[in-house]
Amino acid sequence: METTRLTVGQLAEAAGTTAKALRHYDRIGLFPPDDVDGDTGYRWYGSDRLPQARLIARLRSVGVPLDDVAACLAAAGDPEVVERVLADHRRRLESRLTRVRGDLHGLTHLTDDLEQDDGAAPELPRTAPATPVPAATDERQLAVDLFNGVWRLMETEDRTPAQDDRMLHMAHASRYHWEQAGTAVHLARGEWQCSRVYAVLGRAEPAAHHARRVLDICTQNGIGDWDLAFAHEALARAAAAAGDREAVDRHLADARAAAERISDPEDRALLESDLLSIPGVPAPTS
Repeated sequence: METTRLTVGQLAEAAGTTAKALRHYDRIGLFPPDDVDGDTGYRWYGSDRLPQARLIARLRSVGVPLDDVAACLAAAGDPEVVERVLADHRRRLESRLTRVRGDLHGLTHLTDDLEQDDGAAPELPRTAPATPVPAATDERQLAVDLFNGVWRLMETEDRTPAQDDRMLHMAHASRYHWEQAGTAVHLARGEWQCSRVYAVLGRAEPAAHHARRVLDICTQNGIGDWDLAFAHEALARAAAAAGDREAVDRHLADARAAAERISDPEDRALLESDLLSIPGVPAPTS
């Protein structure tokens, strides 16, 4: 059967992309036409190129880098290659998303710290202890530094197994130092970060354990607002890691109910966006 020839505009419309994009892909050697009219410069593509054009359009629509798109084309759209490329791209996107969320969480913690810091100098002991003990301010700084270091590791694309281990140990160390020098709110947030790290690593049981600890601390200390909502978010994320759809839906409902009681609209919006980052949670329809 004879292959139909398509103009760049016709192919773009059929593939769900633009003629400008196809011309760019030609210039960089990613997707050259089958023929170029020497007089007019018109590009012509065989209709059998449509599956390739559609693959490019779909990959680029979610931001897959051009080098990875080229790898998929070189493999003739092999599903295993495409799946690997998409999995790698998902990890990169999750790392970037974690970076933004880390900044937003850090802003909230900074605001809390500034409100709690009255600028007074810490009272010094009259006699030095027999065994040196870190001052509360040192413990607090260690907790902060470790907490922020965990976020930086979660933001790292293509983490190594050694970095995964370091991230986990730092999260537990941060939580320990919060217990020595922080409030119940800080302890809840330390437990929450431990849960998030385990969820990122795909370890559902410890993720759920630390998420339950967040909820326990909030309940026992009358902590609501932001932290209570994120306790339910952590439980939903742990359930997603375990593949428990029913539990995910239950904890999502609890998180959204708690979100309605968050006083700051920006904090509430952050919680809602964090819920949407849980695997399998659909975006709201307009």
